[in-house]
Formats: sequence, C-alpha cells, structure tokens
Amino acid sequence: MPKTQLNVRVDEATAEAARQRALQRGVSVNRYIEDLVRRDAGEMGHTFVEAAADFMKQYETVFAEEFGAERKGAR
Repeated sequence: MPKTQLNVRVDEATAEAARQRALQRGVSVNRYIEDLVRRDAGEMGHTFVEAAADFMKQYETVFAEEFGAERKGAR
C-alpha cells in the first residue's frame, strides 16, 4: 500500500512518550503511531477475527473428531 505523509503537532512530552514507547517496542515512531491508529480503527482486530474464522473452517472436522464426543457427553 502506498504511504502518505501526515504531519501532526504534539507537545514535547507527547513526542517524547511516543519516542520512548517506539524504542521499547523496537519500532520507529512512524510505525508505532501507525499501529496505534490501526488498532484504534479496529483493523487488527478485524483481521484477527477473519484469520481465526478461516482457521476454524479449515480444521472444523479435526476439532469435531477430537472434541466432539466430549462435548456430547458433557451435556
């Protein structure tokens, strides 16, 4: 995906906090801010749910064979 430059102004304390958090995570400030916005917008959660649904669909029969009898007996 092409990148677009976005300029924002924050106070020095906020800028320093962003630098420190990025450093702690081993990523650039740009990447840190980008990840925050994506999480806030729900993109990462949505991607996770889609991947989990695909996984469950692919292995549905395996789970049914492995755990199906226990579930029936527990009811």
